Amino acid sequence: MKFLSSPSQKFELPERIGRLGELATNLWWSWHPEAAYLFGRLDFDLFEQVNHNPIRMLKEAGRARLNQAAQDDDYLRQYDAVMQSFDSYFKKETWSAVNHAELTRPVAYFSMEYGLHETLPIYSGGLGVLAGDHLKEASDLGLPLVAVGFMYAQGYFTQRITEDGWQEAVNNIISFEDLPVSLVLKDGKPLTVSFEFPDRKLYAQIWEARVGRVPLYLLDSNVEGNSDYDRLLTARLYWSDLDRRIMQESLLGIGGVRALRALGYDPAVWHMNEGHAAFLTLERIREQVAAGAAFNAAAQATRGQNVFTTHTPVPAGNDEFPFWLVEKYLANYWGELGLSREEFMDVAKHSIAYGDVYSMPVLALKLSAASNGVSQLHGEVAREMWKFLWSDGKSNVAPIQHVTNGVHTRNWLARRMNVLLEKYLGEDWYDHLDEREWMERLDTIPEKELWGVHLHLKRKLSFYLKERVRDRWTAGGFHPVQVVASGVLINPYALTIGFARRFATYKRASLILSDVERLLELINRPNMPVQIIFAGKAHPADDPGKKLIQQVYHTAKRAENGGRIVFVEDYDMHLARHLVQGVDVWMNTPRRPYEASGTSGMKAAINGVPNFSVMDGWWCEAYNGNNGWKIGSEAKYESNEAQDAADALDLYDTLEHQIIAKYYNRDPKDLLSTEWLALMKESMKTVLPQFSTRRMVKEYAERFYLPASKSKNNAA
Repeated sequence: MKFLSSPSQKFELPERIGRLGELATNLWWSWHPEAAYLFGRLDFDLFEQVNHNPIRMLKEAGRARLNQAAQDDDYLRQYDAVMQSFDSYFKKETWSAVNHAELTRPVAYFSMEYGLHETLPIYSGGLGVLAGDHLKEASDLGLPLVAVGFMYAQGYFTQRITEDGWQEAVNNIISFEDLPVSLVLKDGKPLTVSFEFPDRKLYAQIWEARVGRVPLYLLDSNVEGNSDYDRLLTARLYWSDLDRRIMQESLLGIGGVRALRALGYDPAVWHMNEGHAAFLTLERIREQVAAGAAFNAAAQATRGQNVFTTHTPVPAGNDEFPFWLVEKYLANYWGELGLSREEFMDVAKHSIAYGDVYSMPVLALKLSAASNGVSQLHGEVAREMWKFLWSDGKSNVAPIQHVTNGVHTRNWLARRMNVLLEKYLGEDWYDHLDEREWMERLDTIPEKELWGVHLHLKRKLSFYLKERVRDRWTAGGFHPVQVVASGVLINPYALTIGFARRFATYKRASLILSDVERLLELINRPNMPVQIIFAGKAHPADDPGKKLIQQVYHTAKRAENGGRIVFVEDYDMHLARHLVQGVDVWMNTPRRPYEASGTSGMKAAINGVPNFSVMDGWWCEAYNGNNGWKIGSEAKYESNEAQDAADALDLYDTLEHQIIAKYYNRDPKDLLSTEWLALMKESMKTVLPQFSTRRMVKEYAERFYLPASKSKNNAA
């Protein structure tokens, strides 16, 4: 590359530990707990205060403390071990190099959001966290992947819950100087790309983040030459007004292609993580039209290299724009494609109840040779949903496949659990992650040791919730009832159920509250208490979702539940780690079949936490009768109300007669539940090998990236 990344961070470190700055600016540390611990050891309290941000840690720890660490033999031993591991990571032979050396040109991966770590808040939920896990696994496997997204100046909002339970969104300006990003320079000046709207030109500069081996390029419209309005375009995720939404998606797809070209990349594959980036298909066509090709020929030539992943059957997740809005922002673009207005609209036209719209998923599906849903059931739903795009209209021939999602195991597995696995599965167990036979060794772990680790993680969760409540209380404006409703009375020895996800209506967060009186009787039984921890955000424009939060919060405030139903505000990746590692059961209650996949339950399962879920998304493939419980049936109902009533009744019956009974069925001698520990082991054996990003990214590489890289017209 001819370009330099200008570091936003300046460190003054003792020479002996000078590479801490290098470590802090590569997100490799975020999925290697020993590296994070190295920063925390400088000052654990301060590390909590700076939200586990190594860059702020190095700036604020003070030279005296850094000098002290540089002379501490024990600290230096750990420092040397971490740096040796860091260096070895980049030198070792990778899966991709060994198995697919022909993958030399990069895969370009586009996503609206990336959940890499809570210190880089450019994500809102599951889609972003999946994208972040995808990048980490691509790095681990050595795939030549380059990613494109946005550098959000305000990130995603901070959630505050009022005394009445209403969600308020607080937007905070982010200091890029405290983030692991660098501005890309050319000839000493920020490298920029541009896109012309009919009435003005939009500019964007480029930031680079390093995710292990993977470069992530983030577009930022806050530059000179843009109007104040346009400078705010990349301030937040998912603007609710359609004008900003279509502008963002134009910049991501069209500007993203131009950014990679400006950086000197010639990708062999272009992967769109959801339809937000679908305009990239048109920009790649435009490049060939500019070289003299006709639109149809250019579309055919570029289609083979495009891969599209759709993530939801819910209409709100599939962006569509009225034609007049498309004309407002892209009126001068279709001429560059050699198309008339009508021809341009026809490329992505979707006829719905209130008229024709320009559909981003339709655009991506029509101009991609490979497309997929994110679970087996979602693949079936997607084929049925989009079958009209194919002339015969038969869903069984719609060329939409499926690749079931996975989670990045090292990122979500508790450190203490990993130590246990290394002890009984071997120190190299992670190298055999996707080998099911290897995971059978989990049966050799003594029940007492597994339960001991789990109790440690439960106590850790309890302590963490109390500290969060303390921080909110000392900040002021927090009613005593809210203190109780936020988890200060959580008992680490009681059966604890976790429910944490985006509060959208189809996810039915309040299903377990359908019969509150029965629920109160269940959670308050003598010597068999049950706790339910809720967390999650609703989109700022989603009032029905906010009302769901309010309903849960009102229940949490009721004195009768004794602090056993709680809602923890401001759900982020740090809270998620504590929850998926520290609860006993992970509950998921979507209205089937709208949960395309769901990954939070996978994160819980790899930590030995059984799932209690509707048979939707990934759970249809994972559930075997011995690794958790199902809610309801796979039947179709005449109405949502009938489905909700049937699922709620089954939920209560299963909770009362199976889950609670099994959890508290303890041997009086050692206080262990053999049945429960068998569930924990079976959960891990099922999910660790099959629902990891190790399996998922290998599947993308071999089923999609390799064929796309070899497709016709894909010459370098």
